[in-house]
Amino acid sequence: MGNIYTAVVLSAASSYGARSMAPNALRVALFSGNYNYTRDGANQSLNLLVGYLLARGVNVRVYSPTLPRPAFAPTGDLVDVPALPVPFGRAEYRIARGLPAAVRRDLVAFAPNIVHVSAPELLGHAALRWARRAGVRTVASFHTRFETYPRYYGLGMLEPVFIRIMKRFYDRFDRVLVPSPSMVTLLREWGVSAPISIWSRGIDHDRFTPARRDLQWRRSLGIADEDVAIGFLGRLVKEKGLDVFAAVLKQLRARGVPHKVLVVGKGPAQGWFAEQAPGAIFAGYQTGDDLGRAVASMDIFFNPSVTETFGNVTTEAMAAGVPVVAARATGAVDLVADGATGYLVDPCDIAGYADAIARIVADPDLRRRFSEASRARVDGYRWDTANQAVLDAYQELMA
Repeated sequence: MGNIYTAVVLSAASSYGARSMAPNALRVALFSGNYNYTRDGANQSLNLLVGYLLARGVNVRVYSPTLPRPAFAPTGDLVDVPALPVPFGRAEYRIARGLPAAVRRDLVAFAPNIVHVSAPELLGHAALRWARRAGVRTVASFHTRFETYPRYYGLGMLEPVFIRIMKRFYDRFDRVLVPSPSMVTLLREWGVSAPISIWSRGIDHDRFTPARRDLQWRRSLGIADEDVAIGFLGRLVKEKGLDVFAAVLKQLRARGVPHKVLVVGKGPAQGWFAEQAPGAIFAGYQTGDDLGRAVASMDIFFNPSVTETFGNVTTEAMAAGVPVVAARATGAVDLVADGATGYLVDPCDIAGYADAIARIVADPDLRRRFSEASRARVDGYRWDTANQAVLDAYQELMA
């Protein structure tokens, strides 16, 4: 379905292509709360986008908090925005206080004709105000469902407040980019009336492939060839649904369903999760082809998160031929064909998750059918196609 929406956007773009602004005339100021100091799915997408835009001749300048030792080197020119650590045990992230004078001077000197904001935080609000005062076109991209975060920290009553703030924020942009059709539906349900386009995501199909499955690596971790490994991939933070994941594992143990648990990633909740998931194997943080090997070496990918807007990790698992059991929520509903490539389960249905996983564990033929169907379903997700949709949106705004 996501490919259909992307095709619609690209088709619409072709009607004005002849009169649109040339890429080298575009000057894009991109604002990110975390461009490269801590690795996550959102900033991986942003760096790939910037690389694509630069290759097409677009002038791009990125504004984001930085650290002396970032997680990875940034793509493009990066301007530091002063920031403070996020409180409440999330100090690995930074929060900028706005646009200080030095950053504003740099922004004026760069003279953007498009301001692209990637998060509804203080820096994003300040960048939006600056752009509106300067008469500069504005684009927002939606990466994370921040409105769901309070429920994981005992503050669920704040969720409606977050939704109202985010609705007002996104309604002030000339264009909003979301990664999946289900996110279009969600924003319309919130009452967002700004124009919305699809900026889908891609997959490195050379990295995420069944060919990278490595039984020897599994054995080195204590996973036998005949074991069924249930995998988690991502940052170990509670908003990724770790509480649900642990509850499902407890039920699988109670039912006597044979399995191993393979956790790929790290994060501040690792200690808590290790206590809740006894016996889980923590493979740590993996990158590059090692990450491809880790994903392909899973037998089931379990993703109970409801905070995803797309689910890069879900498509990566599917490309590697791993059946997926996921929450019936934004992102996953656009990717997983329920009963054909894996299973979708209502987000809080612990027994339903356990039923789905137990069914896959018990049936090797079902795993094989899901594997083949998963690979075919995500074959069309390519980064160049996805990022061209953003360039088309920029050019449409300037036409």
